[in-house]
Amino acid sequence: MADFSGKRAVVIGGSRGIGAAIVRRLASEGASVRFTWAGSRAKAEDLARESGTEAVHADATDRSAILAATRAVGPIDIFVFNAGICIAGDPLALDPDDIDRMIDINIRAAYHCTVEAARAMPDGGRIILIGSTNANRVPFKGLAAYSMTKSALQSMVRGLARDFGERRITVNVIQPGPTDTDMNPANGPEASLMHSVMAIKEHGSADDVAAYVSFLAGPTARGITGAMQSIDGGFSA
Repeated sequence: MADFSGKRAVVIGGSRGIGAAIVRRLASEGASVRFTWAGSRAKAEDLARESGTEAVHADATDRSAILAATRAVGPIDIFVFNAGICIAGDPLALDPDDIDRMIDINIRAAYHCTVEAARAMPDGGRIILIGSTNANRVPFKGLAAYSMTKSALQSMVRGLARDFGERRITVNVIQPGPTDTDMNPANGPEASLMHSVMAIKEHGSADDVAAYVSFLAGPTARGITGAMQSIDGGFSA
């Protein structure tokens, strides 16, 4: 286990699934954690009470609100952007407003929040974005727009890693594959299809991703930056 005593962490999109696992992990390792939530008040309040963390309501599509939630913490040692949605289907039939909302959350909010967190981040801070293995591989129809948003994170972390490198701030993206959450259960109707293109034919867990966040946030990962860290059971192999 890492020791993040005295460190301040912010998780954007932390009320459930992978985000909640990250909140629990960082808090259990001593960090003071604030996380945002948009649509799961009960889960956010339960998580905050259980983990001794702070939950703040902020919709990632509202740039002013999400930046204020980031800024209010003060200097941030560990910043994790986990907010994201997936709009999938026939590109000729999808609602353009839904696609724009996905772009607003998955790309625009990710960029603006990351830059805001870096403004007052001390030297040696850690920035971690949660992307998707679909940035590397699109094995099924209907994922063009979603995969585009996740591919954008790759260029984002490469560029910001160079921008913040003189301050020894690392910037990385973790790319989970099929992960057992409410949105993508291991026993769901699409599980066998996903497993068919994986080397290890099983879903990962949210705790797997949280453990990876803990590693990248720790001192032994000081030389890892501008990197894509896939944890996908060989989905993109």
